[in-house]
Amino acid sequence: MDFSETYKHSGPCAWSPDGKLLAIAVDYRLVVRDLDTLQVVQLYSCLDKISHIEWAPDSIYILCGLFKRAMVQVWSIENAEWTCKIDEGPAGIVHARWSPDGRHILTTSDFQLRVTVWSLVNTACVYVQWPKHATRGLSFSHDGRFMAVAVRRDCKDSIHVLSCDTWEIMESFAVDTFDLADLQWAPEDSCIAVWDSLLYYKVLVYAPDGRCLAKYQAYENALGVKGVMWSPSGQFLAIGSYDQAVRILNYLTWKPLMEHVHPQTIRGPSTVVVYKEVEETRDFDASTLSLDADSPEELGEGAVNCRDMIVRARYQVCEVPVNVPCQKPLPDKPNPKQGPGLLAWSADSRFVCTRNDNMPTAMWIWDVSRLELAAVLLQKEPIRAAAWDPLHPRLILCTGNSRLYMWSPEGTSCVHIPLPKFTATNLRWNPNGQSFVLLDKDTFCCAFVPPPSGYEDHHHDHHDS
Repeated sequence: MDFSETYKHSGPCAWSPDGKLLAIAVDYRLVVRDLDTLQVVQLYSCLDKISHIEWAPDSIYILCGLFKRAMVQVWSIENAEWTCKIDEGPAGIVHARWSPDGRHILTTSDFQLRVTVWSLVNTACVYVQWPKHATRGLSFSHDGRFMAVAVRRDCKDSIHVLSCDTWEIMESFAVDTFDLADLQWAPEDSCIAVWDSLLYYKVLVYAPDGRCLAKYQAYENALGVKGVMWSPSGQFLAIGSYDQAVRILNYLTWKPLMEHVHPQTIRGPSTVVVYKEVEETRDFDASTLSLDADSPEELGEGAVNCRDMIVRARYQVCEVPVNVPCQKPLPDKPNPKQGPGLLAWSADSRFVCTRNDNMPTAMWIWDVSRLELAAVLLQKEPIRAAAWDPLHPRLILCTGNSRLYMWSPEGTSCVHIPLPKFTATNLRWNPNGQSFVLLDKDTFCCAFVPPPSGYEDHHHDHHDS
């Protein structure tokens, strides 16, 4: 794995959808860098600090949300002279996003009064009144033809389905929720998943014409749904709940195919591999090393040079049963830290990874094809971010230190980031799957990874690892 040098950032960053460019906010400036050389290819000056960046789907335009000033600025990668500014005036702007055609921008006003659709082709504006949420409750079909938006009027939730060509309402129907939290189109666009607020456990599946296809409720009278995510194949719907379980629904029956809990003691299955991060330190005599011998390449994978000691991290395979460090959530605080706060599918829909919020140092990886737990990574520090390779079943995570951790069906590795004082707190995969950006508090770097040598359908035997 190769690492670039570090560069400054002050907030959001985003890869272009074609994977060729990286946009980074540096205070008032938008810096666009080339992937191969990381040289600056465009530099734009905004009117205020940038709080949101989003590329148009065709990678030609890029919008910057200046939400402190209730404004959006749009830039063209192909034409540096072209500019666009969107200002709602007294209505304000709290969020902005692209439409699938990359020629319309949707802004949400203060107090969710309306969503405004702005055209870059002409000056026409279309208004959608009373959106339920500012950043949630809006989803586009994957073919780009329709938009579903949650609306709240007279204390009742409903969904408008609009055409992305004319922005006319094609369907409008009430939904059986107390307080709709979010919605999401299925990958094949045949239905829309809707779920209720955390106070009510309810997941509903609607056809675009308003027919209710399924209703799922795992339990009552307790905090309910924490997160919902379709598998990339559209065959499964994963639901994370405050009871610390993940349930995978089958799209044919809408019944749980599997239900996974996060036990404090891992006892099985017999094929599960539990990897524990361990650090090893040893003294060394600096006089015996060459001038560049303290480079990470010579010290070994996962190594950190600390004064007169080498600290090396590696994964140790543990025999089950294994106890998982657990924190007890505070009962008197709202939104308790329990249940899967991180939930993500691998690109091939075979694996789901979860981080249970009251077990912040553990990453659980479930094999949906075998309906069982495949692996658990036990880190020394709480997991800050994790993301799947967009093309291969390969997971990378960071814990706010100078290391990266990688899991694939073939095994695990700890990789030291060979940059002074760099601690990885977040990461973003490039859509091409060959690189990702690592974010520190005010700097970032790019890491370049070769594609996996080959994805074989096999599993480690934990006695041989």
